[in-house]
Amino acid sequence: MAAGNGAVGAGANWVYHNGDRDETAYSRLHQLDTSNIGRLGLAWSLDLPGDVTLEATPLAVHGVLYFTGTYGSVYAVDGRTGKVLWKHDPKTWKYYPNKMMFTFAANRGVAYAHGRIFSAALDGRLFALDARTGKLLWSVVTVSPASMQDVTGAPRVFDGKVIIGSTGADFGARGYVTAYDQKTGREAWRVYTVPGAPAENKGHPAMERAAATWSGSYWKTGTGGGVWDSMTFDPGLNLIYLGTANAGPYDPTLRSPGSGVNLYTDSIIAIDASSGKFVWADQLVPRDAWDYDCTQQMTLADLMIDGRKRKVLMQAPKDGFLYVIDRKTGKLISAGKIGKATWARRIDVKTGRPVLEPGIYYDKTGQATIWPAPVGAHSWQSMSYDPATGLLYIPYMQLGVRYTKNTPASRGFTVGDVTISGYKAGPHDGKGALLAWDPVHQRRAWEIWHDAIWNGGVLSTAGGLVFQGEADGYFNAYDAKTGKRLWHFNAGLGIIAAPMSYAVGGKQYVSVLVGYGGSAAAWGSWMNVGWKFGAQPRRLLTFALGGRETLPPSPGPDMTVHALDNPSYKINPVQVAMGHALFIACAACHGRNLVSPGAPGPDLRESPVALHRASLWAVVHDGALIQHGMPRFATLTRAQVDDIYAYIRAGARAALAHEKSSGSAANDHSRAPAATRAH
Repeated sequence: MAAGNGAVGAGANWVYHNGDRDETAYSRLHQLDTSNIGRLGLAWSLDLPGDVTLEATPLAVHGVLYFTGTYGSVYAVDGRTGKVLWKHDPKTWKYYPNKMMFTFAANRGVAYAHGRIFSAALDGRLFALDARTGKLLWSVVTVSPASMQDVTGAPRVFDGKVIIGSTGADFGARGYVTAYDQKTGREAWRVYTVPGAPAENKGHPAMERAAATWSGSYWKTGTGGGVWDSMTFDPGLNLIYLGTANAGPYDPTLRSPGSGVNLYTDSIIAIDASSGKFVWADQLVPRDAWDYDCTQQMTLADLMIDGRKRKVLMQAPKDGFLYVIDRKTGKLISAGKIGKATWARRIDVKTGRPVLEPGIYYDKTGQATIWPAPVGAHSWQSMSYDPATGLLYIPYMQLGVRYTKNTPASRGFTVGDVTISGYKAGPHDGKGALLAWDPVHQRRAWEIWHDAIWNGGVLSTAGGLVFQGEADGYFNAYDAKTGKRLWHFNAGLGIIAAPMSYAVGGKQYVSVLVGYGGSAAAWGSWMNVGWKFGAQPRRLLTFALGGRETLPPSPGPDMTVHALDNPSYKINPVQVAMGHALFIACAACHGRNLVSPGAPGPDLRESPVALHRASLWAVVHDGALIQHGMPRFATLTRAQVDDIYAYIRAGARAALAHEKSSGSAANDHSRAPAATRAH
């Protein structure tokens, strides 16, 4: 099957975010195959001290790997040896420290064009760096320093321009993307994805149309629709496809009272690459109330459907369906339910609209329980398209969620007037899978279930292999046709990034970043698999046939909470309740309900810093650890920090009581090594 932009996949170089312009995450290299994969070994490893969450997939350009670490630091590394050639640190803590206050410390990579590396810091600055030396060529601020918008996604390049979006939909920030000249950093154009105030929409036909689908003073309460991750360029059609985020606030009655589908949130938008003008838009989730982003990877291909070749765009967004769309017109070709999705019965191909199940809007019923959860059936972790098998390989997740309106959070977390709690009702809930999916016939080819839900992205290769890392720390290779696991390697820490492949001197390599974290903390116990903050090194691992390197031993998973207590401190239940409410600002790093999965921040029940009021104040209010990623919350009062302290102390004391009552042996929940578990 021919791809939309020439040969499918990447060759010796992995120049684009998912390997090629079509974002297939597929490698044409075939030195590694199903017959010799047993001889794959570690060629070299690179420790990355100071990094925590690692979500990027490296680029490979003429034997040099380029990738981002925590907060957007950029590395250039020799692809043969693992030697660091240069590093660029954007120092967000120094320039825009307020941007660190709600973050997963994540960054998903760089872009390359014409000898330049383009990267974005969490604070929204976009950089052009000399690929050979790392010298800063220019930088530009892409979001307002005063806004709730950050940048965690990788830029994309096209026709002498570089484009970037931003986060902020959860806070109602108005979404947009901006294109800049690669040489100078001058703005070429900016395109908004959702409407603003009436005066801002005037003269912009797409925004005027969109405004008619909102009600009330929506521009005051918030909109959303940011492009925080995926953007795909189609040079044949001169189109850029944008995946937009959820609407904000979550509750539709707050942002758009009464009615309105709220264009263009949860949409795929096609814009003209030269001008930024809207060409078509397809909203996948009208009037979103469940955080069903459509920001996920958009893969282009030419598929034979009903006897004729179609130029298609494929996306598996959060909502649990795989969409195949005519990328010329935006018309839906098909949509298949890839897993447990109870919010919609099906997608009507004629109208392109979901056929909704009853009782899913909590603004009407006060409560709703549906699948998937806001984490999605598929999130930012790359899927891969293999033209030889015709299959998509999707990192699938299954978890339900209960939304409750106007009820204080207990075990969940609150966004606006809605409390969100994970919900399990079946044996696969709370688990993830590697799913092989036929996009032409919209059916499952095979699936491999994992013990944990938050796993890595996927690479497929011309050697008939599919690579994926797991939360348990194992890096696996599967047979692309059958799903049989052929090889695995213990990386010593959970993997959430996607691997890639490249060649130097005729030798094929496979590389993957190892650094569990990201939004795992926000989901607390659902994504906690026992990794401890700072206990396991973050690394870049690179494999080749005949590789003989080994990793030094490091601590394995540990599900025991090694809580610290201050017995002389008397806990005030009123303070604890106040601290619980304030801790929502801490949960993205330190874990929902104090349960941390090891990154980006420590479990505060185990932290000696959080054991004493004075040290907690110095860190939280004064910013004593800001250079290490802990933001400063200068607006918190002494009383509020004391409330947070009370909440932590109560949690620590409860954990100690649980350990004492259950006994250390009974409470040893360490996970079994993957080698002993059935796949």
